[in-house]
Amino acid sequence: MLNISPNSVRERMDEKEYLSFHKIELPAANRMFKYWLTGSFIFLFLTMFLPWTQNIQTKGNVTTLSLSQRPQSIEATIAGRIDEWFVREGQFVKKGDTIAHLTEVKVDYFDGDLVSRAKQQVEAKTQTIQSYGLKANALDQQIAAMRQALKFKKEQLKNKVQQAEFKIESAKAAVRQAEIDAEIAAYQYIRTDTLYQKGIKSLSDLESKRLKKQETEAKVVTANNKLSEAMNNEQIANLDFQAIENEYANKIAKAQSDKFSTLSAKFDAKGSVNKLENQYQNYLRRSDFYYVTAPQDCFINQAIKKGIGETVKEGEALVSIMPADFDLAVELFVTPMDLPLVNLGQEVRFIFDGWPAFIFSGWPGMSFGTYHGHVVAIENNISKNGKYRILVSSHEEKPWPEALRIGSGAQGIALLKNVPIWYELWRQLNGFPPDFYGEKGETSDKPKLKAPIKSIK
Repeated sequence: MLNISPNSVRERMDEKEYLSFHKIELPAANRMFKYWLTGSFIFLFLTMFLPWTQNIQTKGNVTTLSLSQRPQSIEATIAGRIDEWFVREGQFVKKGDTIAHLTEVKVDYFDGDLVSRAKQQVEAKTQTIQSYGLKANALDQQIAAMRQALKFKKEQLKNKVQQAEFKIESAKAAVRQAEIDAEIAAYQYIRTDTLYQKGIKSLSDLESKRLKKQETEAKVVTANNKLSEAMNNEQIANLDFQAIENEYANKIAKAQSDKFSTLSAKFDAKGSVNKLENQYQNYLRRSDFYYVTAPQDCFINQAIKKGIGETVKEGEALVSIMPADFDLAVELFVTPMDLPLVNLGQEVRFIFDGWPAFIFSGWPGMSFGTYHGHVVAIENNISKNGKYRILVSSHEEKPWPEALRIGSGAQGIALLKNVPIWYELWRQLNGFPPDFYGEKGETSDKPKLKAPIKSIK
């Protein structure tokens, strides 16, 4: 009955004549199940060879592409007291519109005319600088005049010295003439005395010659005195020449000292003017900070400081705003194991919270309600949640919903390589990461260079 013998008798028997064969025969339903099970197995086997798109799924939030377009707060530049509000929450304001008015709380700035007084101080110091400049110019002219006077004095004294030298020469000539006259007179006296002794000359002639001799000797003394006087006059003229040069040198040095003192005071006044000008500009700019204005077209989200009369510190936030014009983006966080698989420009599919979608993660072409994007930045510094942050912008072919707001949740699906389903199941069972692939002509062995922040060229 088991049909295990090579000499089977099953063909010689008529199974319809035996009731037992009818009781052990399989029903039709069992045969259909066998066929269905076989067909299902063949279908599943063939399905294992269908393509499957590997992907990385992660969650994130909607943000903006530019830093200047993200929600921010307007801070008080100076410490003050809130005097008046000009906006309300939810209001749209343009760039430069006044949001609030602050009044001064520091004693140093209570004066209402502080700016004008500072300007007057600057103008007064500026006039002082001009006065110092005029004084320095006058001293320059005085120094030039003294140098010119010194030149004239030196010429005058030089002429005086020359005159003294001429007088000396004249006195010397007079001395020589007197000495010659004295010698002649002495010789004549000696001859007259000899003749007188011989009785040839009279006593009166001898007395006359003696008188003549004494006169010539007196003239010699007078000529020597005049020579000495002329030499003294020459020395005096030379001393006057040196004295006048020293006198004018002292006067010029004093004038130059006054000039340099004036210039020093002028430079000191310039430093004071710069300091006062800086102080004036600070007061002027501080007066502009009394009015808190909008840095760009935006909406007023929430008032952080409320009421009138409340004081704020420097750098303390007053209101939070949301820029009116912004480009949406999504920040996603990927695990360190998946980070090498993410590249700039890579396509990412999104599911936004609040927008219905029908997803086939492995067959993105059959998904419905998803939105497209591409990676524009990859941050290399790990976040506090232990993952790496990537930034994805919208795709031009299918814009994101207009009602989408910053902060909404989003689920991203980064599309990777197409592989058979059996390979994907095998990879998932073994815990292997998705296959890494690059552009055409690139290999996975090529090192991947990263800057601190990747961005689109």
